[in-house]
Amino acid sequence: MMASAVNTLCGLSLRPDVTDTFCHEALTAFDRYAVADSFTTRRYRLRYVVWSRPAIRGHVPLVIIHGLADAARGLAMVMYRLVEQMPCIAYELPNGLDDGASLGSYRHQHYVDDLVALLDHLKVDRVVLMGSSFGTTIALAALAQYPQRFPAGVLKSAFAYRPLRWYERLGARQGRYWSGRLCELPWRQFALRWADPATWAGCSPLARQLFLYCNGQTPIRAACRRALLLDRLDLRPLLKAIRTPILLIGGDRDGIVPRRYEAVLEAGLPDVRRVELADCGHYPQYTHPIATAHAIRTFLQKG
Repeated sequence: MMASAVNTLCGLSLRPDVTDTFCHEALTAFDRYAVADSFTTRRYRLRYVVWSRPAIRGHVPLVIIHGLADAARGLAMVMYRLVEQMPCIAYELPNGLDDGASLGSYRHQHYVDDLVALLDHLKVDRVVLMGSSFGTTIALAALAQYPQRFPAGVLKSAFAYRPLRWYERLGARQGRYWSGRLCELPWRQFALRWADPATWAGCSPLARQLFLYCNGQTPIRAACRRALLLDRLDLRPLLKAIRTPILLIGGDRDGIVPRRYEAVLEAGLPDVRRVELADCGHYPQYTHPIATAHAIRTFLQKG
């Protein structure tokens, strides 16, 4: 096992590093240069973006899987710092609202199958795989099933097993039948501040708007059905079989996926290192995008 790198990252400050200026630059570049497209898998119309530079075409790309209540655009600031070194691909998980997905019949394996369908559609054999929160479970399952396709993996706010708390389970069971999007729920901003105060405090005003938008556009039933999948999911038996080098990125104040769940990965994965970000909650892509990208770049450069 590789040694953990906790609270040290080549002298870079690991405290919140986002500013409105940086956020605006990243979003402007994302809107201008990231090419949006879609194709139909066996289950839904999968929307994705490819952001690349002519000088790096042919390099192994980074494929990003967003979290339970997030969107590809939410990783724009991280991609902005990485796209000079590697092509970045991010895609939207099925939402059941406007993409033809039948979420009631979705199983966790289907998310893995959709990822592989995207790689086949793009005709890329090998990619660095990055998962964020719920997306880390898709990444872990894919790494176990298709090791030859992934020379490295990055897992942010990660877990292999994270059963729901009783009130989360109750809310998800009720919400799986609701229409509308998360932005329509009353008291949403209060709930986000309560669940993850470090993210709320660490965002610049524009980054907070981005966070609220990406979270808020998630359909309620999609978020709830993804949550219920997690309640029954246990990927711990797969960990020892994953030989791919893995970087774990976690926040020291993540209350949504507490440290003990990430520690299971750190102990169970054969080839792993970890970076812990200070004053960081569950969403470092909004509060620590520069440090997050730097950690990824340093990890990949060291091989």
